[in-house]
Amino acid sequence: MATNAPRAVFVTRETDYELLLARHATREQARFFLETRGQQIADVQARHERFVEILRQVRTTVPADWRQALVRRADFDRFLFGPEDIVVAVGQDGLVANVAKYLTGQPVLGVNPAPDLYDGVLVKIAPAHLARTLPASLHGGATVERRTMVEAVLDNGEKILALNEIFIGHRSHQSARYRIALGATTEDHSSSGLIVASGTGATGWARSIMEATGIQLPIEPQENAVAYFVREPFPSVATGTSLRAGKLVDGGLLIISRMNEGGTIFADGMEQDHIAFDWGRRVTIAPSARTLNLVTG
Repeated sequence: MATNAPRAVFVTRETDYELLLARHATREQARFFLETRGQQIADVQARHERFVEILRQVRTTVPADWRQALVRRADFDRFLFGPEDIVVAVGQDGLVANVAKYLTGQPVLGVNPAPDLYDGVLVKIAPAHLARTLPASLHGGATVERRTMVEAVLDNGEKILALNEIFIGHRSHQSARYRIALGATTEDHSSSGLIVASGTGATGWARSIMEATGIQLPIEPQENAVAYFVREPFPSVATGTSLRAGKLVDGGLLIISRMNEGGTIFADGMEQDHIAFDWGRRVTIAPSARTLNLVTG
Protein backbone atom coordinates (compact mmCIF):
# COMPACT_ATOMS: atom_id res chain seq x y z
CA MET A 1 0.00 0.00 0.00
CA ALA A 2 1.35 3.44 -0.96
CA THR A 3 2.51 5.54 2.00
CA ASN A 4 2.50 8.82 0.09
CA ALA A 5 -0.56 11.00 -0.43
CA PRO A 6 -2.21 10.45 -3.80
CA ARG A 7 -0.88 12.56 -6.64
CA ALA A 8 -2.89 13.84 -9.59
CA VAL A 9 -0.54 14.04 -12.57
CA PHE A 10 -1.96 16.27 -15.30
CA VAL A 11 -0.53 15.51 -18.72
CA THR A 12 -0.92 17.86 -21.66
CA ARG A 13 0.68 18.75 -24.96
CA GLU A 14 1.52 22.13 -26.46
CA THR A 15 -1.35 24.05 -27.98
CA ASP A 16 -1.19 25.21 -31.59
CA TYR A 17 -0.61 28.75 -30.31
CA GLU A 18 2.36 27.68 -28.19
CA LEU A 19 3.84 25.76 -31.13
CA LEU A 20 3.49 28.82 -33.36
CA LEU A 21 5.27 31.04 -30.84
CA ALA A 22 8.05 28.45 -30.43
CA ARG A 23 8.54 28.36 -34.20
CA HIS A 24 8.25 32.08 -34.98
CA ALA A 25 9.62 33.57 -31.72
CA THR A 26 7.04 36.40 -31.45
CA ARG A 27 3.28 36.73 -31.72
CA GLU A 28 3.64 39.31 -34.47
CA GLN A 29 5.73 37.01 -36.64
CA ALA A 30 3.28 34.18 -36.02
CA ARG A 31 0.40 36.49 -36.95
CA PHE A 32 2.10 37.46 -40.24
CA PHE A 33 2.78 33.79 -41.04
CA LEU A 34 -0.88 32.84 -40.55
CA GLU A 35 -2.26 35.82 -42.44
CA THR A 36 -0.19 34.95 -45.51
CA ARG A 37 -2.12 31.67 -45.47
CA GLY A 38 -5.53 33.18 -44.97
CA GLN A 39 -5.78 32.42 -41.24
CA GLN A 40 -6.20 34.58 -38.16
CA ILE A 41 -4.03 34.27 -35.07
CA ALA A 42 -6.91 35.47 -32.91
CA ASP A 43 -8.75 32.19 -33.53
CA VAL A 44 -5.72 30.12 -32.55
CA GLN A 45 -5.08 32.27 -29.49
CA ALA A 46 -8.70 32.01 -28.39
CA ARG A 47 -8.52 28.19 -28.46
CA HIS A 48 -5.29 28.36 -26.45
CA GLU A 49 -6.83 30.62 -23.82
CA ARG A 50 -9.87 28.36 -23.61
CA PHE A 51 -7.63 25.36 -22.99
CA VAL A 52 -5.57 27.19 -20.35
CA GLU A 53 -8.75 28.14 -18.49
CA ILE A 54 -10.14 24.60 -18.57
CA LEU A 55 -6.81 23.22 -17.34
CA ARG A 56 -6.89 25.74 -14.49
CA GLN A 57 -10.44 24.72 -13.61
CA VAL A 58 -9.79 20.98 -13.56
CA ARG A 59 -6.69 21.43 -11.42
CA THR A 60 -8.80 23.17 -8.77
CA THR A 61 -10.92 20.01 -8.42
CA VAL A 62 -8.05 18.04 -6.88
CA PRO A 63 -8.66 17.33 -3.17
CA ALA A 64 -6.70 19.62 -0.88
CA ASP A 65 -4.74 16.77 0.73
CA TRP A 66 -3.52 15.41 -2.62
CA ARG A 67 -0.33 16.35 -4.43
CA GLN A 68 -0.23 17.62 -8.02
CA ALA A 69 2.14 17.62 -10.98
CA LEU A 70 1.94 18.92 -14.55
CA VAL A 71 3.85 17.15 -17.35
CA ARG A 72 4.08 18.01 -21.04
CA ARG A 73 4.13 15.25 -23.65
CA ALA A 74 7.75 15.97 -24.59
CA ASP A 75 8.80 15.14 -21.01
CA PHE A 76 6.97 11.84 -20.52
CA ASP A 77 10.15 9.79 -20.95
CA ARG A 78 11.92 11.82 -18.22
CA PHE A 79 9.11 11.89 -15.67
CA LEU A 80 8.87 9.26 -12.95
CA PHE A 81 5.26 8.12 -12.59
CA GLY A 82 4.65 6.69 -9.12
CA PRO A 83 2.36 3.85 -8.02
CA GLU A 84 0.12 6.29 -6.11
CA ASP A 85 -0.45 8.52 -9.15
CA ILE A 86 -3.74 9.12 -10.89
CA VAL A 87 -3.02 10.40 -14.39
CA VAL A 88 -5.31 13.02 -15.89
CA ALA A 89 -4.83 13.54 -19.63
CA VAL A 90 -6.30 16.89 -20.71
CA GLY A 91 -6.42 17.06 -24.48
CA GLN A 92 -7.13 14.95 -27.53
CA ASP A 93 -7.46 11.17 -27.62
CA GLY A 94 -3.89 10.70 -28.86
CA LEU A 95 -2.52 12.12 -25.61
CA VAL A 96 -3.82 9.06 -23.73
CA ALA A 97 -2.03 6.77 -26.19
CA ASN A 98 1.16 8.83 -25.84
CA VAL A 99 1.31 8.45 -22.05
CA ALA A 100 0.05 4.85 -21.81
CA LYS A 101 3.40 3.17 -22.50
CA TYR A 102 5.04 4.99 -19.57
CA LEU A 103 2.57 3.67 -17.00
CA THR A 104 2.40 0.47 -14.95
CA GLY A 105 -1.27 0.19 -14.09
CA GLN A 106 -2.04 3.67 -12.78
CA PRO A 107 -5.62 4.79 -13.54
CA VAL A 108 -5.93 7.26 -16.41
CA LEU A 109 -8.71 9.83 -16.69
CA GLY A 110 -9.09 11.44 -20.09
CA VAL A 111 -10.64 14.91 -19.96
CA ASN A 112 -11.96 16.40 -23.19
CA PRO A 113 -11.36 20.18 -23.16
CA ALA A 114 -12.91 20.76 -26.60
CA PRO A 115 -15.75 18.37 -27.56
CA ASP A 116 -16.21 20.40 -30.75
CA LEU A 117 -12.68 19.44 -31.85
CA TYR A 118 -11.96 16.02 -30.32
CA ASP A 119 -14.04 12.86 -30.72
CA GLY A 120 -13.54 11.79 -27.12
CA VAL A 121 -12.97 8.07 -27.73
CA LEU A 122 -10.39 7.99 -24.93
CA VAL A 123 -10.97 11.37 -23.29
CA LYS A 124 -14.47 10.60 -22.05
CA ILE A 125 -14.76 12.67 -18.88
CA ALA A 126 -16.27 16.13 -18.97
CA PRO A 127 -14.34 18.73 -16.91
CA ALA A 128 -17.38 19.23 -14.67
CA HIS A 129 -17.33 15.56 -13.64
CA LEU A 130 -13.68 15.39 -12.62
CA ALA A 131 -14.25 16.50 -9.02
CA ARG A 132 -16.15 13.31 -8.18
CA THR A 133 -14.32 10.98 -10.58
CA LEU A 134 -10.86 11.63 -9.10
CA PRO A 135 -11.59 10.32 -5.57
CA ALA A 136 -13.75 7.53 -7.01
CA SER A 137 -10.74 6.40 -9.07
CA LEU A 138 -8.63 6.18 -5.93
CA HIS A 139 -11.15 4.17 -3.92
CA GLY A 140 -12.31 1.75 -6.62
CA GLY A 141 -15.64 3.44 -7.18
CA ALA A 142 -15.12 4.33 -10.83
CA THR A 143 -15.76 2.31 -13.97
CA VAL A 144 -12.47 1.18 -15.52
CA GLU A 145 -11.76 -0.26 -18.96
CA ARG A 146 -8.64 -2.44 -19.01
CA ARG A 147 -7.57 -1.86 -22.58
CA THR A 148 -5.16 -4.29 -24.19
CA MET A 149 -1.79 -2.96 -25.35
CA VAL A 150 0.62 -4.21 -27.99
CA GLU A 151 4.17 -5.24 -27.04
CA ALA A 152 7.18 -5.69 -29.29
CA VAL A 153 10.21 -7.51 -27.83
CA LEU A 154 13.49 -7.36 -29.76
CA ASP A 155 16.27 -9.91 -29.77
CA ASN A 156 18.41 -7.74 -27.46
CA GLY A 157 15.64 -7.45 -24.86
CA GLU A 158 14.42 -3.98 -25.81
CA LYS A 159 10.66 -3.53 -25.59
CA ILE A 160 8.18 -1.18 -27.18
CA LEU A 161 4.63 -0.73 -25.92
CA ALA A 162 1.71 0.80 -27.76
CA LEU A 163 -1.92 1.45 -27.01
CA ASN A 164 -2.99 1.75 -30.66
CA GLU A 165 -0.44 0.08 -32.91
CA ILE A 166 3.20 -0.72 -33.57
CA PHE A 167 4.65 -0.10 -37.03
CA ILE A 168 7.47 -2.18 -38.52
CA GLY A 169 8.93 -1.12 -41.86
CA HIS A 170 11.27 1.27 -43.65
CA ARG A 171 11.63 4.86 -42.48
CA SER A 172 11.22 6.18 -46.04
CA HIS A 173 8.93 5.28 -48.93
CA GLN A 174 11.16 2.38 -49.94
CA SER A 175 9.85 -1.16 -49.72
CA ALA A 176 10.35 -2.87 -46.39
CA ARG A 177 11.94 -6.31 -46.71
CA TYR A 178 11.63 -8.88 -43.94
CA ARG A 179 10.74 -12.46 -43.10
CA ILE A 180 7.44 -12.95 -41.30
CA ALA A 181 6.64 -16.04 -39.24
CA LEU A 182 3.36 -17.07 -37.66
CA GLY A 183 3.70 -20.43 -35.94
CA ALA A 184 5.23 -22.85 -38.46
CA THR A 185 4.32 -20.66 -41.45
CA THR A 186 7.02 -18.32 -42.76
CA GLU A 187 7.23 -16.02 -45.75
CA ASP A 188 9.57 -13.40 -47.19
CA HIS A 189 7.89 -10.06 -47.77
CA SER A 190 8.40 -6.86 -49.71
CA SER A 191 5.73 -4.39 -48.58
CA SER A 192 5.01 -0.92 -47.28
CA GLY A 193 5.54 -2.30 -43.80
CA LEU A 194 3.05 -3.73 -41.36
CA ILE A 195 1.20 -2.68 -38.26
CA VAL A 196 0.07 -4.69 -35.25
CA ALA A 197 -2.96 -3.06 -33.65
CA SER A 198 -4.98 -3.45 -30.46
CA GLY A 199 -8.75 -3.16 -30.22
CA THR A 200 -8.26 0.50 -29.37
CA GLY A 201 -6.13 0.99 -32.47
CA ALA A 202 -8.70 -0.84 -34.59
CA THR A 203 -10.67 2.41 -34.79
CA GLY A 204 -7.72 4.30 -36.31
CA TRP A 205 -4.98 3.28 -38.74
CA ALA A 206 -6.07 -0.35 -38.73
CA ARG A 207 -9.61 0.69 -39.60
CA SER A 208 -8.44 2.53 -42.70
CA ILE A 209 -6.45 -0.54 -43.79
CA MET A 210 -9.46 -2.81 -43.27
CA GLU A 211 -11.67 -0.48 -45.29
CA ALA A 212 -9.11 -0.29 -48.12
CA THR A 213 -8.48 -4.05 -48.29
CA GLY A 214 -11.90 -5.40 -47.36
CA ILE A 215 -10.28 -7.56 -44.67
CA GLN A 216 -12.31 -7.34 -41.48
CA LEU A 217 -10.85 -8.50 -38.17
CA PRO A 218 -13.25 -7.51 -35.36
CA ILE A 219 -11.40 -6.91 -32.12
CA GLU A 220 -12.57 -5.32 -28.87
CA PRO A 221 -10.49 -2.82 -26.84
CA GLN A 222 -10.46 -5.09 -23.75
CA GLU A 223 -9.99 -8.33 -25.68
CA ASN A 224 -6.67 -10.05 -24.99
CA ALA A 225 -5.75 -10.08 -28.65
CA VAL A 226 -4.14 -7.92 -31.33
CA ALA A 227 -4.31 -7.98 -35.11
CA TYR A 228 -1.62 -7.61 -37.76
CA PHE A 229 -2.02 -6.02 -41.19
CA VAL A 230 0.62 -6.06 -43.94
CA ARG A 231 0.45 -2.94 -46.08
CA GLU A 232 0.57 -3.56 -49.84
CA PRO A 233 2.49 -6.86 -49.89
CA PHE A 234 4.14 -7.42 -53.29
CA PRO A 235 4.09 -10.90 -54.88
CA SER A 236 7.22 -12.02 -56.74
CA VAL A 237 9.40 -15.09 -57.26
CA ALA A 238 11.06 -14.31 -53.92
CA THR A 239 8.21 -12.78 -51.90
CA GLY A 240 4.70 -13.87 -50.99
CA THR A 241 1.42 -12.42 -49.79
CA SER A 242 -0.36 -15.22 -47.93
CA LEU A 243 0.49 -13.81 -44.48
CA ARG A 244 -1.17 -10.45 -44.93
CA ALA A 245 -3.57 -10.13 -41.97
CA GLY A 246 -4.65 -12.08 -38.93
CA LYS A 247 -5.55 -12.08 -35.26
CA LEU A 248 -2.97 -12.91 -32.58
CA VAL A 249 -4.34 -14.43 -29.39
CA ASP A 250 -2.17 -17.21 -28.00
CA GLY A 251 1.11 -16.57 -29.83
CA GLY A 252 3.15 -13.76 -31.28
CA LEU A 253 4.24 -12.69 -34.73
CA LEU A 254 7.97 -12.94 -35.49
CA ILE A 255 9.57 -10.48 -37.91
CA ILE A 256 13.20 -10.75 -39.07
CA SER A 257 14.62 -7.70 -40.84
CA ARG A 258 16.09 -8.00 -44.34
CA MET A 259 16.84 -4.29 -44.65
CA ASN A 260 20.48 -3.20 -44.82
CA GLU A 261 19.53 0.20 -43.43
CA GLY A 262 16.48 2.29 -42.75
CA GLY A 263 14.46 -0.37 -40.93
CA THR A 264 12.44 1.11 -38.10
CA ILE A 265 9.94 0.24 -35.37
CA PHE A 266 7.81 2.85 -33.62
CA ALA A 267 4.62 3.00 -31.59
CA ASP A 268 1.45 5.07 -31.79
CA GLY A 269 2.68 7.29 -34.60
CA MET A 270 5.68 8.66 -32.67
CA GLU A 271 8.29 8.25 -35.42
CA GLN A 272 10.93 10.25 -33.55
CA ASP A 273 10.83 7.68 -30.72
CA HIS A 274 11.92 4.70 -32.81
CA ILE A 275 14.23 1.69 -32.70
CA ALA A 276 16.45 0.79 -35.66
CA PHE A 277 15.43 -2.48 -37.28
CA ASP A 278 18.27 -3.33 -39.65
CA TRP A 279 19.38 -6.60 -41.24
CA GLY A 280 19.10 -9.68 -39.04
CA ARG A 281 17.32 -8.10 -36.09
CA ARG A 282 14.33 -10.03 -34.79
CA VAL A 283 11.19 -8.76 -33.09
CA THR A 284 8.19 -10.61 -31.66
CA ILE A 285 4.89 -8.75 -31.39
CA ALA A 286 1.98 -9.94 -29.22
CA PRO A 287 -0.62 -8.70 -26.72
CA SER A 288 1.08 -7.19 -23.67
CA ALA A 289 0.54 -8.32 -20.11
CA ARG A 290 0.21 -4.63 -19.24
CA THR A 291 -3.04 -2.80 -19.86
CA LEU A 292 -4.20 0.79 -19.94
CA ASN A 293 -6.56 1.26 -17.00
CA LEU A 294 -8.86 3.88 -18.50
CA VAL A 295 -11.39 5.42 -16.13
CA THR A 296 -14.60 6.12 -18.04
CA GLY A 297 -16.93 7.43 -15.33
